Amino acid sequence: MLQYHPDWVPSLHLGHTEVKRQEMGELRNKLEEVSLQQSFGLERFAASDDDIRFYTRFASYRHLQAFWKVIEPATRGIMYVGPRSSISSITAAPGKAADPPRRPRRCLPLIDELFLFLVYLSLGLQEKDLGHRFSIHQSTVSRIIKTWIHFLYTLLGTVGTWMSPEAVRATMPSVFGKYSDTQVIIDCTEMRCHTPSPLLSESETFSQYKSHTTLKGIIGVSPHGAVTFVSPLYSGALSDNVLFKQSGIIPLLDKDMAVMVDKGFRVDDLVPCKVYRPFLSKKSQLSHDEVLVTEDIAQLRIHVERINGRIKENKVLDTIIPLTLADSINQLFAVACLLTNYQNKPLVKA
Repeated sequence: MLQYHPDWVPSLHLGHTEVKRQEMGELRNKLEEVSLQQSFGLERFAASDDDIRFYTRFASYRHLQAFWKVIEPATRGIMYVGPRSSISSITAAPGKAADPPRRPRRCLPLIDELFLFLVYLSLGLQEKDLGHRFSIHQSTVSRIIKTWIHFLYTLLGTVGTWMSPEAVRATMPSVFGKYSDTQVIIDCTEMRCHTPSPLLSESETFSQYKSHTTLKGIIGVSPHGAVTFVSPLYSGALSDNVLFKQSGIIPLLDKDMAVMVDKGFRVDDLVPCKVYRPFLSKKSQLSHDEVLVTEDIAQLRIHVERINGRIKENKVLDTIIPLTLADSINQLFAVACLLTNYQNKPLVKA
């Protein structure tokens, strides 16, 4: 018969429960790790900034978490776009107050709903694909996307994006030198869209430049690289001048400011302020001074062109926009533009 040393017996009895508890804890941790590796959510990619950049366009997990901390308090009141989950207002008895509509049961943590929307914006994945990745129904994916487009558009739009002249001067990069009175750098962005069915709409949206039906909008960027103005989207057939006039930016400008534009914007008579624009001469050759001014402005305009490039990194906007997005494309475009203020570091140091 196996004999135990008398001193061992108490330790065997007393330690048995603790050993089992530790084993269960280790198994639980392993199960959570396996579950995390199998689920498609933000925490799965937390250790890889490359993956975060690929799926969300945020520079790092830290950048994304910082943005989440900014918007998280507002998410507590988020209301989902789509059919109400309660029909009590229809079935309530006459004279009896209907119960308030309930928020639908959430299938994903809120931060993973944001992650799903960012993946959709960044990669342009189909709703069915996203449903398989996040293990939710396609209709739920659609509702989450529409909800977050509306929510972020409302939330980011309430932030004062247009900067005061004092704020612009305080962040003015030294490279602007003699152009330091620049308030905003303007650029036009153009996105291809599916051909509308009515022939008139097709002719109105066809862009000779892109040889395709397009939507056009104007973005304004401060000298230090923040998006401060986003226009609605208009027909691709509009000229830059007409687009500028309809965009809504003119009332924001005054005589003490300067606006920097590209060659196509002949807007001197439309604005109350100075216009910096590369020379577009009908002469065979520009003068030496004109060449220098053109080179200086072209160099400074690189900043707004880089922002435009960041926006177009979102595959939803860089592919042919489907007609199913017609009702929300203005909001989606504005959200993509304004998110660049949070996704990356400023383009230029003040």
